[in-house]
Amino acid sequence: MPRTTLLDTDYATLWYYPEEKIVRHEFHRFIHGTPFREVLEKGLEVFIQNGAGKWLSDDRKNSSLTSEDLAWSAQDWSRRCMAAGWKYWAIIMPDKIAGQLNMNRILKDYIEQSLVVRVFEDPEEALAWLKSV
Repeated sequence: MPRTTLLDTDYATLWYYPEEKIVRHEFHRFIHGTPFREVLEKGLEVFIQNGAGKWLSDDRKNSSLTSEDLAWSAQDWSRRCMAAGWKYWAIIMPDKIAGQLNMNRILKDYIEQSLVVRVFEDPEEALAWLKSV
């Protein structure tokens, strides 16, 4: 499955799988503020330009979001992303408990907004699920 690298920094890598219309990020360490928002905004740009609707978040090395990033992602970015066609979200949860608790709250809110969400331990299983939906 061919992929294009959209962003590759010390904080994160972002890919796009054009045949399956999947955006995928992997956080390499705790990320917040501008680097965090750059990853999400670049993925949203791909959704808009290519009609993508699936996202794989590999957040194992991230922790809990800051309150500013949490508010921005929930009230601004996610709404724009869903309006652009986001339907399916596969998540690899953060290794740290604080990050998992934070992510569970986010998941609940997104599921209530009709996003189809599944949690995985293995990124390749998550990718296979996204390819199948």
